Amino acid sequence: MATNHEHDAAQQPEALAPPPEPVLPGHTRGERLTDMFARSISYLRISLTDHCNLRCQYCTPQEGQIKLASDELLSYEEILRVVRIAVSLGIEKVRLTGGEPLVRREVLIFIKALAEIPGLTDIRLTTNGVLLAEYAEALHKAGISKLNISLDTLRPERFRQITGVDVFARVWAGISKARELGFSPIKLNVVALKGVNDDEFIDFARLTLTEPLQIRFIEFMPIGASSLWDKGKYISSQEIMERLKPLGPLEPVEAKRMDGPARIYRFAGAAGSVGFISPISHHFCDRCNRLRLTSEGRLRSCLLSDQETDLRKSLRSGATDEEVRGLIVAAILNKPKGHTISSEGGGSCHGQMSRIGG
Repeated sequence: MATNHEHDAAQQPEALAPPPEPVLPGHTRGERLTDMFARSISYLRISLTDHCNLRCQYCTPQEGQIKLASDELLSYEEILRVVRIAVSLGIEKVRLTGGEPLVRREVLIFIKALAEIPGLTDIRLTTNGVLLAEYAEALHKAGISKLNISLDTLRPERFRQITGVDVFARVWAGISKARELGFSPIKLNVVALKGVNDDEFIDFARLTLTEPLQIRFIEFMPIGASSLWDKGKYISSQEIMERLKPLGPLEPVEAKRMDGPARIYRFAGAAGSVGFISPISHHFCDRCNRLRLTSEGRLRSCLLSDQETDLRKSLRSGATDEEVRGLIVAAILNKPKGHTISSEGGGSCHGQMSRIGG
């Protein structure tokens, strides 16, 4: 793997202090980077690849996906450079997504290099779990301790119908291995689909009574090159909560600063928790702290907006670190106040979700 780019100033005599680092618009040294609506931006999601080993109905277009060539993906060295610059601006947390990030070659070498970046305090991974049993121990050693695992059903046959692949047992083995190794938290992401998996909501929530898992129900959204969107399949978080009442009352859990948009609850005495991500019924745009870097090197300040900054082009045309910093700051300052998506459709996210990152 290529060596990291370093931009340290030459050593100065003790009597001479290096000149102060310039302060870019929207960024005050010693303070958190904020956008035009006073939202603190501290979180970068990175799609490592658009390739995936599943073909989920709501993610994969019926006509199939055009895969990016290897030279269209950001190289690991380019991603590391972007992360170093982003961390210098106040990014503290990075999540690796895809596609399926574990299908990309030498991903463990990359993660180890990522973990060595000073100032980056939190590295997380979102995976479909197919390769997790094989990679879990090495991931833990490389510096990842927090996992999100996409899992929309607990029934093997239904899993095959939703994903197109009969590998539920492998995914469950991966979850068990992660539990054994001490990953925490382990979050299971469940896209709620009426008429598809809504008869399993209680089964998922019941897992939290005895297992230290966080089950996160995600409202289905009309975004990306989706082949399944149908407002008849949408079910709100409030309706899901109503369906969980037979398990007892849900007690709210106080959110931490680095937590995501989920509203978290717990059943009395439960080992785990239940989360609700409600982009349609309860907009959380006012608390959004994230940027997204797509697998082809485009920076998005909002998942639900097609406004992008092409960092790959700049990186490969000789842009300096200061120029890249300026592009990142500009993207943050242009971050929209909110989205226009609803259960009727709308919004302006028309890209391929496997490239944008889940």
